[in-house]
Amino acid sequence: MSEQAPRINAPLLEQFQNRVVRVVGKVLELRGDTATIDSHGSITIFLDRDSQLIVGRATEIVGKVQPDLTIKVMSAVDFGTNIDFNVYDSLVEVNHLYKEIFYDG
Repeated sequence: MSEQAPRINAPLLEQFQNRVVRVVGKVLELRGDTATIDSHGSITIFLDRDSQLIVGRATEIVGKVQPDLTIKVMSAVDFGTNIDFNVYDSLVEVNHLYKEIFYDG
């Protein structure tokens, strides 16, 4: 993947419609080809067939934000259960304060 993927959480979805993003969240629910994760708010994820998410575990999603503010998965990585989501939210904040370092605005 050569496209930039800014780190975001749920409150930033609207600003990144039709863009590829990176988001870390806790898997709350799996239902068919969709999942719900919590990343400082609820996000609906449309899974690809290679996605192996587990309820209760953290995952990092790289995907495209759709106009309805869902994310279509391009890749997903299991991050386990030892994630401090407050640290992730701080990382997201720093990414957007200094976006010229992390991604093109």
